[in-house]
Amino acid sequence: MGEEEVSNKQIILKDYVHGFPKESDLLLKTSSTIKLKLPDDSHDAVLVKNLYLSCDPYMRNRMREADGNYTTPFTPGSPISGYGVSRVVDSSHRSFSKGDLIWGITGWEEYSLITDTSSLFKIQDADLPLSYYTGLLGMPGMTAYAGFYEVCSPKKGETVFVSAASGAVGQLVGQFAKLMGCYVVGSAGSKDKVDLLINKFGFDAAFNYKEEEDLNAALKRYFPDGIDIYFENVGGKMLDAVLLNMRLRGRIAVCGMISQYNLEEHEGVRNLFCLVIKRIRMEGFVAFDYYHLYPKFLELVLPHIRDGKLTYVEDIAQGLESGPATLVGLFSGRNVGKQVVAVARE
Repeated sequence: MGEEEVSNKQIILKDYVHGFPKESDLLLKTSSTIKLKLPDDSHDAVLVKNLYLSCDPYMRNRMREADGNYTTPFTPGSPISGYGVSRVVDSSHRSFSKGDLIWGITGWEEYSLITDTSSLFKIQDADLPLSYYTGLLGMPGMTAYAGFYEVCSPKKGETVFVSAASGAVGQLVGQFAKLMGCYVVGSAGSKDKVDLLINKFGFDAAFNYKEEEDLNAALKRYFPDGIDIYFENVGGKMLDAVLLNMRLRGRIAVCGMISQYNLEEHEGVRNLFCLVIKRIRMEGFVAFDYYHLYPKFLELVLPHIRDGKLTYVEDIAQGLESGPATLVGLFSGRNVGKQVVAVARE
């Protein structure tokens, strides 16, 4: 045989999580090993070395038992998985060759054997930072693109509000809106993040929601004539305040509701009748329903990245062992920008 077998550190979910996740809910396992060659009977599979792993809010929902979510729960005692950037070590799939760089769903471990290759994309533009494929050029980028352009059908001159605006998705929605010629305001949870929205991403205005006693009044201050488009990332009290401030025939793209993910009992929304009065269209969506548009998305964003019109801020933690603290930190807003774990350098 003579196949090389190497150590394969992994991040394991101990058990299903109730309330806020803690670092201790995840475990670094150092005793696993893996052969750097696919089993002889494998078909359409790839063995990869993981380079970057993406920390995303939806992963919180995978830490609880199945409750009708659009993603399957993690298995306690097994490695967690998520979006990542990897290099192919061995392949039995005709679309992927040894040495290829790919992004898609992979394990939170040093090496992964991927048998479901349906979510994998080959990276063609490797001149850009590879970590971008966990964010700007990966699932969050597609989320921002699909939610803003496809769900909201924006028009020049419209007013746009983005919650959790400094995160992986929000920072892009704001920039897409500015490229369209819209007026854009974002909310975030710290002064540094608010400064980033205005000075780095070019939002017209931004506010720290934690310093606003009355969110309805805050929105009236920034949108005296109302909101045409709301890109929803947080839910709860913010959604309630936004509904009061939407304009006639406004659109709300529901991307996520991070304020609700750690609650055992979700908060209700009181102002839904505004949907009727103002003829608002409110639509939930998930990025993978739009992956067929990925080439069109790249056509739009790659030139803007290369000429400096689109910028992206990442928060990169070093080493797989930093994974538990980094992922958990996402839910208390510890990160600034897109949260990534760097597992290995090239």
